[in-house]
Amino acid sequence: MTTGGHLEVLRKMLFRIVAVVVVLGCIIFCFKDETFAILLGPHKSDFCTFRFIESILRSTDSDFQFHFENVTLINTELSAQFMTHITVSCILAVLLASPYIVLELFRYISPALYESEKRYSYIVAVIIYALFIIGLLMSYFVLFPISFQFLATYQVDDEIVNTINLDSYISTFTTLTFLMGVVFQLPVFSFVLGKMGFIDAELLKRYRPYAFVIIMIIAAIITPPDLFTLVLVTIPIYGLYEVSILVLKKWVKRTAA
Repeated sequence: MTTGGHLEVLRKMLFRIVAVVVVLGCIIFCFKDETFAILLGPHKSDFCTFRFIESILRSTDSDFQFHFENVTLINTELSAQFMTHITVSCILAVLLASPYIVLELFRYISPALYESEKRYSYIVAVIIYALFIIGLLMSYFVLFPISFQFLATYQVDDEIVNTINLDSYISTFTTLTFLMGVVFQLPVFSFVLGKMGFIDAELLKRYRPYAFVIIMIIAAIITPPDLFTLVLVTIPIYGLYEVSILVLKKWVKRTAA
């Protein structure tokens, strides 16, 4: 195929992707109440995560109960709520369309791949997407609601009342959720680097203490500035580091063979 032919195929692919994203964005925009009921759920004191933790503790004869108060979200700009509605619709549309986007990209590059490369590409694509979704769920159900309740209700003085801007809530929510989705790709990055010969399982084992410190620094950068959230992020990331060691130990050697 000529360069012009490749560009024409690319143009059609991008047009299909944009069309799917626009249609999904319009649908999401029409379901405003349902969309924001999901997005704003973590800021409420009766969020499912808190109720789930309480139900588990009650089964152990504990009377523990969260004493969070509903945090008031405010808007300070005339067009902010409308623009937030559009922005959220676009972000969710891209997220929902991501499997289709990955499929289109794979169809575009697959003619240049060998059969063995295609087989591993399917597996890697599924793993990448699954890890990304797990990272999103981890942020939505665990990291963000707990860190939000801690930071939004923290006061240096009783006379200073916290009122959180809607834009601040949405930007923090989307940034933290996206970063967690990326961070959960650590085993995939390790697999790629292992295939390229840059790292191996023994190297990661030897540098475990240094890796733990680096992980804590990364967690401190991507999370709100509180110790509790730092611990919540550090534990799963370090778990992924251990998973990376297993991946390098078992799968890199197997695929090399």
